[in-house]
Amino acid sequence: MTDELAVLGIECHGHHGVFEFERREGQVFVIDLVLGVDTAPAAASDDLRDTVDYGSLVASVKGAVEKDPVDLIETLAQRIADVCLLDDRVEWARVTVHKPDAPIDATFSDVALTITRKGCP
Repeated sequence: MTDELAVLGIECHGHHGVFEFERREGQVFVIDLVLGVDTAPAAASDDLRDTVDYGSLVASVKGAVEKDPVDLIETLAQRIADVCLLDDRVEWARVTVHKPDAPIDATFSDVALTITRKGCP
């Protein structure tokens, strides 16, 4: 059985998008992470080394969002999933990238893409 570790609402400023003004000015991206992790070893030991350090993970995710612009949130979501799966204890990662200020000529509350990726066995 796999437990789920969630970190929701990670606000980052990135320069992603297909339009020049998006890359120039940047915008807020909000990231939600849900990770499949067996937390039993950490529960038994009460030792941070036996689980995913979500503080360090969030710093890595922010770094992934704030570097090297890409056109699509699909590419960004994959980059973030790859960061999450660097820790062998993460069995799978569900990543949602929210782009609340997407350049759409309509009233809307959010644009979001969710992907789920499995780690290597």
